[in-house]
Amino acid sequence: MRQLRGQERAITANRQTNWAFADAYVAEDEALHWARDRAREAGLRAVSPGTGAALRLLAATADAKAVAEIGTGTGVSGIYLLDGMRPDGVLTTVDPEPEWQQFAREAFRAAGYAANRSRFIPGPALDVLPRLADGGYDLVFCDGDRLECMDYLAESLRLLRPGGIVVFEGVFADGRTVDSAAQPAEVLRLRELLREVRESHRLVPTLLPVGDGLLCAVRRG
Repeated sequence: MRQLRGQERAITANRQTNWAFADAYVAEDEALHWARDRAREAGLRAVSPGTGAALRLLAATADAKAVAEIGTGTGVSGIYLLDGMRPDGVLTTVDPEPEWQQFAREAFRAAGYAANRSRFIPGPALDVLPRLADGGYDLVFCDGDRLECMDYLAESLRLLRPGGIVVFEGVFADGRTVDSAAQPAEVLRLRELLREVRESHRLVPTLLPVGDGLLCAVRRG
């Protein structure tokens, strides 16, 4: 790696400082801290505060009444999504681990959300998603198996109403997505996803540098 000159070093340092500031900009309450603790104990990496804030903003922008989430985890991302949704909105969240979903139930309750604001479906995402209604969702958040991301995209396009938003978390893969060195299959699949979303005539995309990368796209009418 070439050595950076003074100005380049300053630009890089400033950018990293700005990203860190942006990611910590939104304060989190006790329910989110509790859900994060459960994720840490389970060996899961929950979305960052900056990523959560972006999800909340996107849900609010879409005036979301119906959101589908792939990857419940312990409920961190779900709380942010519910925070941004309409008061009568319902979050449908899918995860193969019922134990994690139980933690998420407790986290949602601690955050003040009634049980009828969420629908938990245990099972592999690609078994569950085909059972969900065509065009019935305002936002689909994908935080599942990276090897399945192209399948998630296809399902999301079916599930979303025109003007709905699809979101993928973790597309930077800790910097490996843009690393020229040989990469595992999951990173190659993420690169394929990024190309497909960027080049699709059905989507209006953007890539947000929060957390580990947030790929967002609006489905055209």
